[in-house]
Amino acid sequence: MQFLSIIRINESSTQQPDQRLMNDMGKLMEEMTKAGILVDTAGLKPSVEGARVKLSRGKISRIDGPFAEAKEVIGGYAILEAPSMDEAVHASRRFLEVHGDGWDIDCEIREMVRHPDASAT
Repeated sequence: MQFLSIIRINESSTQQPDQRLMNDMGKLMEEMTKAGILVDTAGLKPSVEGARVKLSRGKISRIDGPFAEAKEVIGGYAILEAPSMDEAVHASRRFLEVHGDGWDIDCEIREMVRHPDASAT
């Protein structure tokens, strides 16, 4: 099963990854990729550079970032290969633990359901 771990951050925070975090995250990502758990991961550019497209009552609108109404935004994601939700949660916990005590982030984990006609990755 594949799971999407959505990493939420507070963009107004001054938290920035230091060299230790970057090194530790690199090691964890390499380990998890070799073990077949981590399929893909990436951070996202700030919401000021993003846009939302909304459908409401048949009308489509575009909203350019930043998204002031949102306290937290999606800061990145990881696609995980795991036999169960518990294992996906465990993998996401490892990402959070690498950050240490000074961070305030969370992950939402959702099982991915592909359309039967979609090609598997």
